[in-house]
Amino acid sequence: MQDDPNNPPEDDGPSLLDFTPVPLERVHHNGWTERRQRDFITALLAMGSVRHACRAVGKTRQSAYKLRERPGSESFAAAWDHALASGYCDAFDRALERATKGITTPRYYKGKQVGTKHRLDFRLAMAALNGAPPVPPQLRKNVAR
Repeated sequence: MQDDPNNPPEDDGPSLLDFTPVPLERVHHNGWTERRQRDFITALLAMGSVRHACRAVGKTRQSAYKLRERPGSESFAAAWDHALASGYCDAFDRALERATKGITTPRYYKGKQVGTKHRLDFRLAMAALNGAPPVPPQLRKNVAR
């Protein structure tokens, strides 16, 4: 799995970081600095989850959403949406692969590994068969029904 914010997917990373950080009147060392905003977008691309990306940069979800709503945050919000959609699709692809190829887990007896068990995840398979990859929450309002 690719849950390391320091190792984003190769194809989306560089262009995604070409956004304009949200301008702030005062920037605290532990606040939403330009560096922290870029690290957040990178983590969001790698993880596909706002909660996990916030945790990776040491900020709360509430502060991230407040930053997104500030005046001058249009470029940051667009990078956020793009990173979330890409990360969300990557997570869906990993889930689909896990559903179709299965996972192998070790089996232990009295603290020693005695074998492995390979199994398919039928719930993931059913979710994948149910339709196209899910749409991230931020993009749902733009989808025609």
